[in-house]
Amino acid sequence: MKARPFLAVLLALGLLALALGGAGWWLVGQRGPLALQHRAASLPRAARFVPRQAPLSLYLLSDGEEPVAYARAVAPARNRRQAAAAIERLRDGAFAAAGLDYPTELAAWLAPEIGLALFDLPDGDAGAASGSGNWLLALRSRDADGARQFVQRFWQTRSLAGTDLQVSRYRGMGLISGRGALLGRQPLPLATALVDDDLLLIASGRGVLEQALDVSQIDELNQGADPALRRRIADLGEGAALLVARAAGLPEGLGIPADPGPATQVLASLRPDGASLWLEALVERPAAGSVAAGALDATSLAVRRALVAAAPAATERLGLLQNPAALLSDPLLRPLVERVAALAPGAGPLPPLLVAVADGPLVVAEAPAGWLMASPPDQPATAVLEAPLAAAGLIPAPLELEGRPVTVWTRLVAGRGARPDREGVDRLQAPLEGWRGDQDGQALWGRSLALLEAAGDGRGAQRRERQLEVLDRPAAPLQWALATEPARSLLRDWLPWRRLVSLAGGPLDAPVRGLALAVEPGAEGLRLRARLEFGSGR
Repeated sequence: MKARPFLAVLLALGLLALALGGAGWWLVGQRGPLALQHRAASLPRAARFVPRQAPLSLYLLSDGEEPVAYARAVAPARNRRQAAAAIERLRDGAFAAAGLDYPTELAAWLAPEIGLALFDLPDGDAGAASGSGNWLLALRSRDADGARQFVQRFWQTRSLAGTDLQVSRYRGMGLISGRGALLGRQPLPLATALVDDDLLLIASGRGVLEQALDVSQIDELNQGADPALRRRIADLGEGAALLVARAAGLPEGLGIPADPGPATQVLASLRPDGASLWLEALVERPAAGSVAAGALDATSLAVRRALVAAAPAATERLGLLQNPAALLSDPLLRPLVERVAALAPGAGPLPPLLVAVADGPLVVAEAPAGWLMASPPDQPATAVLEAPLAAAGLIPAPLELEGRPVTVWTRLVAGRGARPDREGVDRLQAPLEGWRGDQDGQALWGRSLALLEAAGDGRGAQRRERQLEVLDRPAAPLQWALATEPARSLLRDWLPWRRLVSLAGGPLDAPVRGLALAVEPGAEGLRLRARLEFGSGR
């Protein structure tokens, strides 16, 4: 009986500790660095100054310090300094490209919601920037004094350096323009306007700034008052950064072809989640432009799972394609499908031919030992490949490997370095270019016969499968998972990543540990989900 009060006190203390711990964790999640993971995707106030037809607009729903604090919070203890320094270099480089010094000019007053937009101005517009592009940067101030004091110091510093300033009024706003630059940099044409004392607009010229003020007065012309755009962005869910772009206005290096067909607009959100970065994107287009492959049904999913089990050990790239021939016919998906099937140099002519004619599920796997593809036994039929393989100079021949019938394709070539025979004729060689074999009701294709013997263990593909499972898009007709080195290599070749590296002044791919993506048709267009993994291990 005497123990009961003591136990009651212990229970009360335990419940109190749990409550305090839960409240503390909630505060960390809602107000600390980790709050960046749960920011709702929405258009900021700066969107009212961006035309609906702007080629590209990017909105960061944080200030300049939150991403740095987040990187420091989620990185392993031994890598926190390097992670924070990388984000700081990227941030400082981005502002420096606009002629601004973040640590000395912006850090003290910059609030969440940063907007950047590219503008189309008529040819010959006197207010357009020359050589540097037409852009608008929108910065929100924590209070009414921060932005105003920045404008005063900003132009005072430039005027002391010999910059001629022009001060005028436009639509009731005070505009200041001139040429400014950081020390040691080429001067850039710049113009500024302060809206309601807490929103600063910095543009690459007066023409850009005047157009921004024009569209802000007409709801039908700006992004902020577009109800359809707001709804679609809300459908993306959470995101710490938003991208709105015209598909036809994007460069090919972004992965969108020069002629995107019926595509109209690209919407995307970026969301950090632990040591991963998630991308949710929608490529809008009419229903007539939807991909013919469609999402997978239950039967196709079962077939695909069986095919994935045949992937070789140590798979570094795993691609899942449903009806790749139809995917190739889509102008938006063709570059990505070709990239999934673009195996290492020396893969031979068989992989692109398979992708071009396959009209069912096709699994593409690549390991250090070589590549392997798996398909249903009759998709594609060998007869379909006879003509294109013959045109490529390949000769079929039957072979039996450990009691298993296999079709191999070889190519006759003159033996390199071989001596002529007694009659003076060069000796010919027949190197193996590819093979096809059956196993467990599946057709396997490859180039190295060693992979045929090892096929079916599926051990190496399990890690790539887990990458795709996390995406939670099992019915997507196009899925791709990459290990560390292939993911880094892909990013190095991607134009936006190269631009980020340039802004940061050094490589950014050292922490990358993997990449997975899935593309599927939706009611309004193509939906893309991707996850970039970071970490300290391999």
